[in-house]
Amino acid sequence: MASTRFESSVTSVSWIPSEAIAGLSRIPFEMGITHYDQPPPDQIVDLEELRRTDRFREANELRAFIEVEDERIVGHGHLGQGHIGATTVRVGPAAIRFPAVHLPDIRPEPEVTASSVRFVQTVGGRMGLPTPRPVRHKPFVQFWPSLAWTTLALTLKVDGSSTHELVGASPFPRHWIYDHEGRLVEKSGVVDFATWFNDSFGDRTPWGTSDSPAVVAAVESALERQLSASIMHGGAKPKIRTIASGEALVEQGAPGTEVYLILDGIIAVEVDGDPVAEIGPGAVVGERAALEGGTRTATLRATTRARVAEVPPDGLSTDDLDTLAATHRREGDVAPNVIDQG
Repeated sequence: MASTRFESSVTSVSWIPSEAIAGLSRIPFEMGITHYDQPPPDQIVDLEELRRTDRFREANELRAFIEVEDERIVGHGHLGQGHIGATTVRVGPAAIRFPAVHLPDIRPEPEVTASSVRFVQTVGGRMGLPTPRPVRHKPFVQFWPSLAWTTLALTLKVDGSSTHELVGASPFPRHWIYDHEGRLVEKSGVVDFATWFNDSFGDRTPWGTSDSPAVVAAVESALERQLSASIMHGGAKPKIRTIASGEALVEQGAPGTEVYLILDGIIAVEVDGDPVAEIGPGAVVGERAALEGGTRTATLRATTRARVAEVPPDGLSTDDLDTLAATHRREGDVAPNVIDQG
């Protein structure tokens, strides 16, 4: 009997969003010497084209296959690879591209069972531009930039189905996850530039002795993406707020009409003291109070350190806010996975 070959993939794309860098490290970005990245597309069509046009810092393309004969796995292997971008530095009219340093891809031996094979791949590297600085660990002075990476897992099953997982990732930059059809399906929920800047080198990386766990958030809707652009670039400059882990952004029953865009971190939605959902970067919240009398209908509490952009509702489309509110569950609704967000 001839064997059947099943292939699948999962891909992460790492990029630097605006508002992700704090302190003096922002200066070269604000001066235009180097740049933040435009958000990657919702659908990957040509990964190499994204790399060539400087759209990401690194990409982890975990692609693999299994061969099945009579419901038995008789072969398997890796097909993917890592992709590393470059850093463009501008001095006056000149632009210089510094190719990044691509560290060896890490591929542990696949885990084979009677019904599946689990593949794991770590991809990462660092900028090719020196950034000498003091750090809090030995050797206390670091000449090269910290490392950025993702560790992905892909499990292929004998029936041809597959699942994926973001096993670990550097605390910076942002990592977006795409399924085997190239669709954006998940995001890393937390960016921690300070920890990355001070810790992510040497033994504190997968090329040393440890990985960093990743917090994963769902992808926002197309409408939220449209509202995000209006909040950040449409009118008055938004107020950027930092919320400590455990702190409430808004309290149920409190007055308020501001609308919030989550820039980073994970926010729990609580109704009558009970958590009903968690939301992450890209989510737009607070529209119910803005539309319906200025009283918060849910508590929004940070479960990690979070940053939000706050704007009054005046500069946003009422129709868009109405549509967004219609997708969030009103108290007493029975539609699953649709929640009221303040």
